[in-house]
Amino acid sequence: MIIYPAIDLRGGRVVRLKEGDPNRQTVFSDDPVSTARRWIDEGAAWLHMVNLDGAFADQNANGLILEQVAKLGVPVQFGGGLRRIEDMQRAIDQGAARIVLGTVAVQQPELVIEAVGRWGAEHICVGLDARDGKVTTHGWQSVSEVTPADLGRMMAARGVRHALYTDVSRDGALTGVNVESTAELARQTDLQVIASGGVGSIEDIRRLVATGVVSGAIIGMALYEGRVQLREALAIGGTQ
Repeated sequence: MIIYPAIDLRGGRVVRLKEGDPNRQTVFSDDPVSTARRWIDEGAAWLHMVNLDGAFADQNANGLILEQVAKLGVPVQFGGGLRRIEDMQRAIDQGAARIVLGTVAVQQPELVIEAVGRWGAEHICVGLDARDGKVTTHGWQSVSEVTPADLGRMMAARGVRHALYTDVSRDGALTGVNVESTAELARQTDLQVIASGGVGSIEDIRRLVATGVVSGAIIGMALYEGRVQLREALAIGGTQ
């Protein structure tokens, strides 16, 4: 199971938002590249970066940070505001090894199909982030009528292999990842599902590994607050 340290970017800084709320923000670093180096030095084989400004449709220069981090030699999974083919192409050109598509998967699924055809399934991940059982869009600020399982099955039928599942109500709250829903989503869709949102202790990683079906885990707040040590998480989950 791949462990992905999270680097959420807003205004050029590393931040974490509680439940995706831009008004509940904690800043952890003014130097995202140094943060990336820290996780790489501790053994990370992948990084997960989110352009929160892009998700909220704000102007930003976070793509330049992606370019710098991508040169550090570890593949970067990158998402946030990628709603046009041009946006996706730019992220790929800036060094993203895999791009995460959320809002566009709900509103324009044909663009996901085009992205898979253009760059290959290994380079595309669909965000199945949900609140109260329904997929959220636009930086988690809007809620659709589709369930994560239904969207996941539709995406799998169109060639998608990777998905990211966030229980939005748990993100940044350190209350424990929603292991059962994450594992059930993987079983229902046959996608390689990455767990995100709510990892608060090393026990969450053990529980995810024990399911045998969850392919990865993104750790954010727990790393930055020292509640989980990356080396220990990597030893339990694996590094690649």
